Amino acid sequence: MSDTYELKAEARERVGKGSARELRRNGKIPAVIYGDKQDPIAITLPYKDVTKKIHGGGFMTTIATIVVDGKKIRVLPKDYQLDPVRDFTMHVDFLRVGKNTIVTVEVPVHFENEEASPGIKRGGVLNVVRHAVEVHCPADKIPDYFAADLTGLEIGDGIHISNISLPKDIEPTITDRDFTIATIAAPAVLTAEEEAEGQEEPETDADAVEGEDEAEGEDGDSEGDAEEK
Repeated sequence: MSDTYELKAEARERVGKGSARELRRNGKIPAVIYGDKQDPIAITLPYKDVTKKIHGGGFMTTIATIVVDGKKIRVLPKDYQLDPVRDFTMHVDFLRVGKNTIVTVEVPVHFENEEASPGIKRGGVLNVVRHAVEVHCPADKIPDYFAADLTGLEIGDGIHISNISLPKDIEPTITDRDFTIATIAAPAVLTAEEEAEGQEEPETDADAVEGEDEAEGEDGDSEGDAEEK
């Protein structure tokens, strides 16, 4: 699990679009803390601090402590909104984290030992089906990533969720099948011989015209022979 961090916030009494726009003009981001059977708290956060955490990686899987008017609240980011044009952080939702809180998060998958895969050495391509796996897990035990070992994999082989070693108390949200994480695919480019075998020489316009001329010539000869007879 990634190291926790702390953010200082201020409670806000006014909510709504007008208030939110004013906060953003002043270098702050509107946010809300909810969950754990308590009333939501509307807060504001410094724009630079939040944006740095969002772009630093692991934002959605790292427990944070938000200090509001001297009170510390443990939270997990659940969602954030970006301006579609300026990539500007617009709003953040935080979930309160209690002692026994179970959360649903997406944990990234890291692929290891590509050099030990015979299939990749022979030109195979790692085809990633899922870059992350959604799981249910205790909020205090969110993994930084899942390791997928490619050692020994040949072309055509795949990695499924059953091949991933999941820590205790963590289970995938998909439980009805052994879903695929990645496969070792054959090279996309065919060899020259395969291309030659798979293609037939197309008929050109000139060939078609020549064939029509020959047919007309044969018909004309037949008619001439009939007249002579």
